[in-house]
Amino acid sequence: MSAWRTINLVGGRGYTGSELLRLIAAHPAMALGMASSRSHAGQAISSTCEGWPDDGRCFTRMEPADVSAHPADAWVLALPNGLAAEWVAAIQLEFPHSVILDLSADYRFNPDWVYGLPERFRGQIRTARLIANPGCYATGAQFGLLPLAGQLASAPLVFGVSGYSGAGKTPSPRNDPGVLRDNLIPYALSGHVHEKEVSSQLGTEVRFMPHVAAFFRGISLTIAFELDHSTSAAELQAMFQAEFAGEARVIVSREIPQVRAVQGTADIHIGGFDVDARNPVRGNLVVVLDNLLKGAASQAIQNLNLALGLDENAGIDAVPGVNSDR
Repeated sequence: MSAWRTINLVGGRGYTGSELLRLIAAHPAMALGMASSRSHAGQAISSTCEGWPDDGRCFTRMEPADVSAHPADAWVLALPNGLAAEWVAAIQLEFPHSVILDLSADYRFNPDWVYGLPERFRGQIRTARLIANPGCYATGAQFGLLPLAGQLASAPLVFGVSGYSGAGKTPSPRNDPGVLRDNLIPYALSGHVHEKEVSSQLGTEVRFMPHVAAFFRGISLTIAFELDHSTSAAELQAMFQAEFAGEARVIVSREIPQVRAVQGTADIHIGGFDVDARNPVRGNLVVVLDNLLKGAASQAIQNLNLALGLDENAGIDAVPGVNSDR
């Protein structure tokens, strides 16, 4: 393997694809092989991707049958749910030693794929060739619940609010600034795929209530839980600080974290620890992250770095600035 790792991106049109391209452009050891997009084929990457140099490179149109012409150390699939399988089969046939990272939900429940939460599965990711990148809400919820695993007396409640970039670029009421102005839209209040994902990963039932708001990027999760023992806010904070000690991307504090603090960063903030004085088995905390970065693209780069033998935080320690609104 050469010093530079070649990355191919399938599905470069969306917000996450653009974030990945921006991070690859600034990465000290990754180079883009090709970026495909049916809707943007032939267009300059720089015309749609903030942060990509004006180098004349264009999106290409390709199908699974075309993968043999594009060798790479790793392939990133940034496709809608349900479309990855044909690409995975074609890549594995032509390049069995390449890493495949899927950003959709297609393989998050497949035991043959490593679940790409680096702070939990770092060792497995280092030797993985098939990586399922976690969902954005699911990433935040797990960081807010992993230290409590084994202590929960009932299903925790996760109230999530995302910026409208989480609804993608295809027009809908959930990404229409006019509909969202002075508004908050709840959706998929039971059976959301991220509810299933978190419940599966934690081995316990979780209730999740997603909402979308008028800001562009970021997620805030308020988590309410009941433990099998009494606790205090100080004990909860100490527990989380011990759990994530040494993790470069995780910041634990007493204060309630705010979305604006993580917009455009690869970090996740946890705080606002609180316990009900009337019933000290009941607690609350808040988790915030950038849905396009730690919830998707920068977490994908963490995973690729590990799987390709690079420093985990290469290319994301100083994430180039981005707009927090569109």
